[in-house]
Amino acid sequence: MTAKTVGIAVSADLRPALDEVVEHFGHGNRSEFLRLAVRDYQARLRLERLHAIREQARSERGGRRYSSDEVVELVRQSSTS
Repeated sequence: MTAKTVGIAVSADLRPALDEVVEHFGHGNRSEFLRLAVRDYQARLRLERLHAIREQARSERGGRRYSSDEVVELVRQSSTS
């Protein structure tokens, strides 16, 4: 992995909170904490997108929920079309 150093500014009043979470989640390593935080927020972003897609699908279907068997049948039908 090639790493590039980046600078971030943290206000003095936020520094104790940063140190606390870095110690706990990053085991005292700010770079590791930032990597973990980015991955966590990236996962949250994917989840938000998935929820939006699900809500759009529900809206397109008039709010109807399909059983697992119905979904399998719909997929089967679409693959034979």
